[in-house]
Amino acid sequence: QVQLVESGGGLVQPGGSLRLSCAASGSTFSFSAMGWYRQAPGNQRELVATITSGGSTNYADSVKGRFTISRDTAKNTVYLQMNSLKPEDTAVYYCNAAQAPGWYGSDWYDPMDYWGTGTLVTVSS
Repeated sequence: QVQLVESGGGLVQPGGSLRLSCAASGSTFSFSAMGWYRQAPGNQRELVATITSGGSTNYADSVKGRFTISRDTAKNTVYLQMNSLKPEDTAVYYCNAAQAPGWYGSDWYDPMDYWGTGTLVTVSS
C-alpha cells in the first residue's frame, strides 16, 4: 500500500523560503514520476512541479526560477525548495506519485495516482 507523507509547510513572510518534503512508502518502484500540486481556496488543484524516475523536471510557469524539485531515491523522498515566496503561493500543497502500469515480478500494477493529505503553506506578512 502506497503512502505519501508531506511535511514542511507553515507560515512564512513574502520573500522567504520553505522546503517541503514528501516521504513515500510502499510500491515506490512502480512510480514513473512524483510531483507537487497546490490548491488555493476557491481554485482548482494545479501542477507546481514534477520529477520523473529518470530525473527530468517540469515546472509551472508561475514558479519557474523560484521553486526547485529534487529527490533522494535512497530515502524515497521528494523535496520542493520554495524561494522568493509570494502571497499568491499560499495554498495547500499536495504530493503526488504516478504509478506506471506493468508487470513487477509476478504482479500486475494498474496505472494509478496517489496523493498525500497535503500541507498548508501560508505566505503573509
